[in-house]
Amino acid sequence: MMDRNFDDLAERFAQNIYGTLKGRIRQIILWEELDQILATFPNAALSILDAGGGIGQISAGLAQRGHHITLCDVSEQMLIRAKQHAKEQGVDSQMTFIQTSAQQIGEQLENPVDIVLFHAVLEWIAEPEKTLAALFDTLSPGGVLSLMFYNVHGLTLQNLTLGNFGYLNAHMKKRKKKTLSPDHPRDPADVEQWLQNVGFDIESKAGIRVFSDFIRDLPPSANGEEGIIEMERRYSRQEPFMSLGRYIHVTARKPAIKDEL
Repeated sequence: MMDRNFDDLAERFAQNIYGTLKGRIRQIILWEELDQILATFPNAALSILDAGGGIGQISAGLAQRGHHITLCDVSEQMLIRAKQHAKEQGVDSQMTFIQTSAQQIGEQLENPVDIVLFHAVLEWIAEPEKTLAALFDTLSPGGVLSLMFYNVHGLTLQNLTLGNFGYLNAHMKKRKKKTLSPDHPRDPADVEQWLQNVGFDIESKAGIRVFSDFIRDLPPSANGEEGIIEMERRYSRQEPFMSLGRYIHVTARKPAIKDEL
C-alpha cells in the first residue's frame, strides 16, 4: 500500500471533481461546515493548513476572507494549478505552497495552526491513523480539523443499486490503477476511532452527496440541479442519510489546555 500522487491525473481531477454538479454539492456542504467552524473562533485572521490541498479552491476562498493559508501537496502538478488558481483569485500573497506530504508538513511549519483542512485525502493514504496523529500535532490547543473522507458505505450502496455484485464480492478492489476512484474507501466507525485514539474530540458530522448519485431521470417538479442541492442540504445532517453519503465530513477539535486551579 502506497500513498497516491496525482501528478498523472491532475487535469482529469480538476475537470471531473470541480466542474460538475457533484463538485458543486461538495463545495456547498463543505462551506456550510466551514462557516460553522469559523464561527467558533474570534473574528480575526486565522492560520490554516490545507493538507493535501490539491488545486486549493477551498483554501483560496478562505484566503479571500483574510486568513493565512499554507497549502501542501505531494503532487507538483497540483501545486502548479493551486498557485495559478490563487493568482487568478488575487490571494497568492496570502498563501504559502509547499511540496510535501501531510505526514511531513509539521516539520516545515514555524508555528501551530488554528485549522487543518484534510479533504478527500484519507482514502488515498496507506497509514491513515499515523497521518491524523501528525496533523493533530500541527494544531494549536483548541484548533479544529475539517476532515472529509470517501465513505465505504456510500460506495457499497451504489454498487448494490447497480447490481455490481462481482465487484462487491471482490471486496471492491480496483482493476485500473489510474482512476479517480479512491484506493481505500473508509469506514466511518474506523475513522471516528482513529480520531479519538489520536486525541480529537468529535463535534459534528455531515454527509456529502447522500442521494444525488442515484438519480437517473428527474421529473420537472424536482426543479433540476437547484432542487437536488436543496434536498442534499436538507438531508445531509440527518440519519440514516448522513451515514450513506458518498463523502463524510467530520469536525474534530484538539482539546484546549485547561487553566490550572
